[in-house]
Amino acid sequence: MEKRLRDIAEEARRSLDSVSSLAELDEIRVRFLGKKGELTRVLRKMGMVPAEERPRIGQLANEVRDVIEKSLAGRIEAVKERVKEERLRQEGIDVTLPGLPVTRGRKHPITLVTEEIAGFFLGLGYSIAEGPEIELDYYNFEALNIPKDHPARDMQDTFFIEPEILLRTHTSPVQVRAMEKATPALPVKIIAPGRVYRRDDDATHSPMFHQVEGLVVDRHIALSDLKGTLDLFARKMFGIGIHTRFRPSYFPFTEPSLEVDISCVMCGGDGCRVCSSTGWLEILGSGMVHPRVLEMSGYNSEEVTGFAFGLGVERIAMLKYGIDDMRLLFENDLRFLQQF
Repeated sequence: MEKRLRDIAEEARRSLDSVSSLAELDEIRVRFLGKKGELTRVLRKMGMVPAEERPRIGQLANEVRDVIEKSLAGRIEAVKERVKEERLRQEGIDVTLPGLPVTRGRKHPITLVTEEIAGFFLGLGYSIAEGPEIELDYYNFEALNIPKDHPARDMQDTFFIEPEILLRTHTSPVQVRAMEKATPALPVKIIAPGRVYRRDDDATHSPMFHQVEGLVVDRHIALSDLKGTLDLFARKMFGIGIHTRFRPSYFPFTEPSLEVDISCVMCGGDGCRVCSSTGWLEILGSGMVHPRVLEMSGYNSEEVTGFAFGLGVERIAMLKYGIDDMRLLFENDLRFLQQF
C-alpha cells in the first residue's frame, strides 16, 4: 500500500506537468482526489493494513493528498494566468487607431426657447422662481381668485390626485408662493418656468406642456410697464420688425386682462393661412394683478400694484420655428430634433 501511495503521487505529478486547460485540471482532481479517485480507493483498504502500520500509512496518505492539492492549486493559478494573457493578446485594443466619431448632441427646441426667454428676462433684472408640479388646490386656484364654484375652473380642466391635490395647470402658483415668501418686501420681480398639465390633446395642445410666467409687484406699477415689457420681449423673440397688439380679455387673477398678439411671422401682417388672414397671432395672456390676489398674498392693494403674464413655450417654439403640430415636440423623432 505504501508503494501504491507513492506511485499515485508520482502519477499525479506527471499528469499535472502535461496539463494545458482548466478542464483537464478538474479531470485530474476527480481522478486522484474524487470520491471514486485513486487515493480514495487505496484508503478504503486500510482495514487490510496491520494495526501497527496504520498510523504511518495514514500519515503518508495525508501527505500525498496535501502534495496533490497544493500542486493542483499552483497549476490552476498558472493556467488561469496563461489563459488571461492569451485572451488579452487576442482581444487587445490598438490605442493608436483613430477614434470613432461621436455625433454632437443638440438641445431640444423647448429647451432652446426656454433658455432664450429666461435670458431675456434675467437681463431685465428678473430672477427665476420654481415650485412643485403637484400642487395644492389653494395655490393653483383659490389664491388666484378662482374659488371652487367659479366657472373659470372649466378653462383649466386638470388631473386631480386627491380632492385638494392636483397637477398644476399653470405656473401661477409659483407667483403666489413668491409673494407670500417676499411679503412685505418689495419689489417682487420673477419669472416661473416649468411643466404644467391640462386635459388637452390635439395638434395644438398637449396634456403636458411648458409655461413661463412673469410677475412684477411694487409701488406705482402701471399697465404701461406691462405693455412696454411685452412689446420689447416680442421684438427680441421674433425680430425688430414685429408689431404687438393688446386686446381686452378675462383672467380671474388679473384686472384688467389683456391678450397679446404679434404681427404674423409668416406673412408680416398681410394675412395668410397661418394667421387665418387676420395678420395677427396670439402669443400670451397678461394683465394687472387682481387686488384680491395681492390681498390674499399679504399685500395692501391700495399701496401696491403689479402685472403678470404667462406664455406657452411650445406656442412660441411653433411660431419661431414654423412647427405645425405640437405633438412633434414630444415624439422623440431624431429626424425632427436634429433640425434645431
